[in-house]
Amino acid sequence: MSFWNFARGPASVRLLLDFGQHRGLSAHELLAGSKISPSQLDDPNTELAATQELKVVENLLRLSRHPPGLGLEVGQCYRFSTFGLWGYGLVCSATLGEALSRALRFVQLTYAYSVIEEGLQPGTEADTCWLRLRPPELATGLSRFLVERDLAAAATLMCELGGPHFSLRRIELPAGRGRAFRPSASLTALGGAPLSYGATGYGLAFDVAWLAHKLPSANPTSAAMCDEMCTQLLERRRVRAGTTTLVRQVMASTPQHERPTISRLADITSTSQRTLRRRLRGEGTSFRALMASTQSNEAAQLLGDRSLSISAIAERLGYADLSSFSQAFKRWHGVSPSLYRRQNS
Repeated sequence: MSFWNFARGPASVRLLLDFGQHRGLSAHELLAGSKISPSQLDDPNTELAATQELKVVENLLRLSRHPPGLGLEVGQCYRFSTFGLWGYGLVCSATLGEALSRALRFVQLTYAYSVIEEGLQPGTEADTCWLRLRPPELATGLSRFLVERDLAAAATLMCELGGPHFSLRRIELPAGRGRAFRPSASLTALGGAPLSYGATGYGLAFDVAWLAHKLPSANPTSAAMCDEMCTQLLERRRVRAGTTTLVRQVMASTPQHERPTISRLADITSTSQRTLRRRLRGEGTSFRALMASTQSNEAAQLLGDRSLSISAIAERLGYADLSSFSQAFKRWHGVSPSLYRRQNS
């Protein structure tokens, strides 16, 4: 089930806010455009959409100027207390293996955007257990931050569960082009294992014998109670918004050149393309109309940034020339981009 289908508690955004403020960034700038008020972050009953947290992450990356390894730094700040009931259930587990199974069963109650899978290493390392993480399909820099954050948080929590003698065998990250993929100069190891760049994906490995490690705070009654309450909380947080709302959220969180196809949207909404199109028609819209609406909103937002020329905005939105963009913008808003900018300056 996709992270889009579940609301989220406020603790992760609070952590991001504290992290940014510790580095001299303002709460106002970090929350800009997220429709989150500071008071909501102090209310444990607050439920946020995935897009709201993503906006805060985008602001943190932009204001920090996308330093390599920022996700790894943020991920190390997550503790069991950050995750509330989910974290307590892990601490009450009988063994590390049981805790890992419980963690993945209720992973939608965490703040992970990555797809996380656990299994043994095939071939020569049958004594090694791996957690593999697949990045979310979002903008490249945003996706890299989120999967690195999830990886570092997983490593930090496993070390906390395993105790002082626990250590990881390996941490793997892929290499790639661009600033986002440079190795972090300030961080070379996690959980006792060096960071190994150049892998085909993201993952962490540990000795399989640790799965049987007994946890000091094991309490089967409390663990069973947590399972029941986590099940209820998952059902409460399941997003029941219409298909149109979900598609808008996904489109708004991806840049023009990486925007999902109708096929990918069908996967995200767990439907076929035919069913997705039928549901959108039933709600009075279409994939093409939603794509145009997303572009319209994005264009209007970009025009508010006077550091960007209209030609640069047209290029960012995928238009071959300024004339084509101007014609499209006039269809959407009834005025030219230049007049819109003057009227809203």
